[in-house]
Amino acid sequence: MIYGEDIIEEVRSRNDIVDVISTYVPLKKKGSSYFGLCPFHNEKSPSFSVSRDKQMYYCFGCGAGGNVYTFLMEYENFSFPEAVRFLAERAGMELPEEEMNEEARRQMDEKARLREMNKLAANYFYYLLHSKRGKRGLEYFKKRGITEETIRHFGLGFADIYSDDLYRFLKSKGYKDEELKDSALVSIDEKRGGSDKFWNRVMFPIMDVNNRVIGFGGRVMGDGTPKYLNSRETKLFDKSRNLYGLNFARKSRKNEIILCEGYMDVISMHQAGFTNAVAALGTAFTSGHGTLLRRYTENVILSFDSDEAGQRAVLRAIPILKDAGLNVRVLDLTPHKDPDEFIKEQGKEALEERIRKAVSSFMFQIKVLAGRYNQDDPEEKTKFQHEAAKQLAEIGEPLERKNYIEAVSREYYIGQKDLTDLVEYYGTKGYVSSRENMKTPEREQRRVSGSEEKEEKKRQPQKLLLTWLVNEPVLFDRLKGIIGPDDFYEPIYHGAALMLFEQYEKEKKVIPARILNQYTDSEDQKKIAELFNTTLKMEPSPEDNDKALTDIVRRVKEDSIEQQMNGTNDILKWQELIREKGSLSGLHISI
Repeated sequence: MIYGEDIIEEVRSRNDIVDVISTYVPLKKKGSSYFGLCPFHNEKSPSFSVSRDKQMYYCFGCGAGGNVYTFLMEYENFSFPEAVRFLAERAGMELPEEEMNEEARRQMDEKARLREMNKLAANYFYYLLHSKRGKRGLEYFKKRGITEETIRHFGLGFADIYSDDLYRFLKSKGYKDEELKDSALVSIDEKRGGSDKFWNRVMFPIMDVNNRVIGFGGRVMGDGTPKYLNSRETKLFDKSRNLYGLNFARKSRKNEIILCEGYMDVISMHQAGFTNAVAALGTAFTSGHGTLLRRYTENVILSFDSDEAGQRAVLRAIPILKDAGLNVRVLDLTPHKDPDEFIKEQGKEALEERIRKAVSSFMFQIKVLAGRYNQDDPEEKTKFQHEAAKQLAEIGEPLERKNYIEAVSREYYIGQKDLTDLVEYYGTKGYVSSRENMKTPEREQRRVSGSEEKEEKKRQPQKLLLTWLVNEPVLFDRLKGIIGPDDFYEPIYHGAALMLFEQYEKEKKVIPARILNQYTDSEDQKKIAELFNTTLKMEPSPEDNDKALTDIVRRVKEDSIEQQMNGTNDILKWQELIREKGSLSGLHISI
């Protein structure tokens, strides 16, 4: 570990998990826990639980769980040391000098050097833009109506016409070719030396949600190709986990995020006051983007170009966003091509009105569908109505389906009863779109063999007893001399038991979140989080609870004895274990 256990625990204890997570996820108190929509998978009903008593979170839907460190590592993509430093700063703590092993220090140094390199490059591009050499770039931005304040806000810059300009600048700052090669800023050729990835372009620094430069986009000056060029992925830059402008948009007070196509659309919208605009980073919109947006909003408005390519992009994005649990509407920019052009021609107020009138994603899909058929031709119109009915039949919620039937009937002059009958026909026929039939990892049930299922049943008593111990610490005293850590033979449960028993012996209480600090593997963290966050179903009668507990203790002890017998050929040991097993028949544990 980079920091000592005492430091890690002190930092954790000074950051209440409910306070930390509630800055990311809206939580509501329910009983002794807090619930919200899980930020790690798509859901409509809250199954994400945060416990102030245990200082842990757990999702009953996808199984994600852990303590405050785990949350930040998953949500913010922090490394463990970064999570420690973030929380220490939040708590106003000053951390001691780090104790690192060689590999940890190497990895941290690499990331730190890469961040510093990106920052230097961004500053250099910004400097060039405001120098004589950047005159063409500055003129381009001014011609596009971008103010100096906006240029400064987004850190816009210029890459010079010389193809080794940035390379020479970074070399002068002490960076070696090996480091530069991994930065995605330059290319290194053994014969020709270093050359810049970006040259003769206006530059758009890409920042993560913590305002750190992680990559760049560049638009060529003139007719060169490609028109837009983006950084390749690095240790800092993952296109599917970032959106341009999200570092600003996440702080917006608007209740939706506007998803645009390009950098200039985002910049123009922010300059006009629409600070909730973001864009994908020169790549196809992915489920990762959908999940990322779901962390910050429940509502997304799509504002893509109004041409055919823009329509296709909207149609591709809608199911991804819907699967992420987002409400999706589509902005109509006609007769203008994009938000930048719309704002210049009609102004901010007109765009605000269009945003208010943005149509639901479903009605947009019907509109695109209608455009594929000649509505003046009876045969074509009939085909459209059948296709529209098929899409309406896919809507599972009856009231929502009824409302959309009314809307489509009204918009396209179709008799409501006729359309309803057609929708019911496709519904009773069992029409299901190929999209509904597609299985996702979250929807598929894991298939287990008979032997795996049998092993899982054998492990279940250990898991249940550990849950009892966490929920009712008084049992540590009641079970003394009967059950100990070594009776939990499943490796992950054995490790947890050792720490729980030791913790209770020293402090007469258990702190599950502290134990989780010891687990680095994400799957192990999920198993331990599930263990500590399981709520026992107590029976109304104390006698029934005692009976259930006694039965679990007996099964754990019997399984433990069986494991010991299988692991020894010592006859005397066997006789001792057989006697111990026989004594369990009179066992009775009371809570």
